Amino acid sequence: MGKANPFYLTAILAGVFLLPLVTTGSAFGQLPPPGQLQQQQQQQQGRVTIDGAGATFPFPLIDTWRVEYPTVRPDVSINYQSIGSGGGIKQFTEKTVDFGTTDAPLTANETQAAPGAVHIPETIGSVVAAYNINGVQEKGLRLTGPVLTGIFLGEITRWDDPQIAELNPDLPLPSEDIVVVHRSDGSGTTFVWTSYLSEVSPEWNQAIGAGKSVSWPVGLGAPGNEGVANTIQSTPNSIGYVELAYVLTTEMDYAFLQNQAGNFVEPSLESTGAAVAAATNNNTQTSNNSTTGASNTTSTNLPAGDASWETVSLLDASGADSYPIASFSYLLLYKELSDNPRIDSMEKARALVDFVDWAITDGQQFAGELAYVPLPDSVVQHNQETLRSLTFQGEPVLQ
Repeated sequence: MGKANPFYLTAILAGVFLLPLVTTGSAFGQLPPPGQLQQQQQQQQGRVTIDGAGATFPFPLIDTWRVEYPTVRPDVSINYQSIGSGGGIKQFTEKTVDFGTTDAPLTANETQAAPGAVHIPETIGSVVAAYNINGVQEKGLRLTGPVLTGIFLGEITRWDDPQIAELNPDLPLPSEDIVVVHRSDGSGTTFVWTSYLSEVSPEWNQAIGAGKSVSWPVGLGAPGNEGVANTIQSTPNSIGYVELAYVLTTEMDYAFLQNQAGNFVEPSLESTGAAVAAATNNNTQTSNNSTTGASNTTSTNLPAGDASWETVSLLDASGADSYPIASFSYLLLYKELSDNPRIDSMEKARALVDFVDWAITDGQQFAGELAYVPLPDSVVQHNQETLRSLTFQGEPVLQ
């Protein structure tokens, strides 16, 4: 598999794609209210601006959509703040953005705080154990779920520990302390990572559990996938968890993890796709995606867009080639779009829904080069059913 497009390295390391600054004032030198100012600018420029915020996991893909979509709809501008899933859920709930994103489905409490929210899977990725070990200048360190858990619990503290050495007899593992790196912000990537550790380790599940934020037993904290990646790269003998696209873009070394079948699997588009296929095998049939050329599924038992998604998981899937830490990333909207005061016209509602419809169909063509798995046909069709259910002041939005 090729590496992700290096064009996005600068954007990724910058971390946050900031909203454009507004400098236009009134004739009396005072700024009108933000909503009124935005409407004035849109009228003056003939454009609709859509603002989103949330997960760093899908940032390279969303940033590509930001660049590419105006070639399809020149009258629509997309802005996205890569602030973490916790921040995205907060801004979505507070209705300060048009859409939020998260790698962790909304909890029951979060759904109660954002009634009418719908989940729209926008992409599929994987979380990787990336490392920077003195004397080990290559990818392919072999790790099992229990050994990885031992490292993150602080029970395995040195790189030449017998449990690691036994798995890697040909690597010159140093007699050095292991430095664990984890997220410091509320993170869907953390949710995926800790959910996997909870699944493979009863000890982790009982002591720490799964969540967007947990009480880490050991380690250094850093914000965002980009922050964790930077910290690992600048810290000798460190290990942490980073989304695959960031690992490939920054050319980091990463571990091969043992899957449910007992095989050590490299994280890749193929192994992540195998996990998705295995996780849905009992409920789907195979077809061909005419847009991406990939083998995809045509039916699914995913919950309705406005139902609970808490139990949806692609983790530790069966199958010889499945990578064990795969996950959806979700885009959040309100089923009745006018519930969000930022969406104050049918024109704005249609611009938003048309963008999402493009992102889950034509926009998937950009996924592979950025190390994300294109959505299977079944998920695309499921998402479109959700989009058809969206309304603005009671009227259907999708045309």
